[in-house]
Amino acid sequence: MEKMRVHLFVYGRVQGVFFRAGAQKRARKLGLTGWAHNLIDGRVELVAEGEKGAAEQFVQWCREGTPLAKVDRVDVRQEKCTGEFEDFSIHEFGF
Repeated sequence: MEKMRVHLFVYGRVQGVFFRAGAQKRARKLGLTGWAHNLIDGRVELVAEGEKGAAEQFVQWCREGTPLAKVDRVDVRQEKCTGEFEDFSIHEFGF
């Protein structure tokens, strides 16, 4: 099974609309580990890793977001998997 790690920056109305909680729920459902946090400029930053197909599905979900979100853009970088995470967690802010 091929592993994949994605590092995402999500732009738009993505804070205060349960985006991080929705991302956590989706990541856990897909068996991914990582984290999500808000950035001071209004973006949400996320890192997720796991099975390649699951990571790709997660990226697609981030392009849509929660029903209250309005995603304008998602920047995605693929990185080397590290296996450092045990779960998908939410952090309050990342500065």
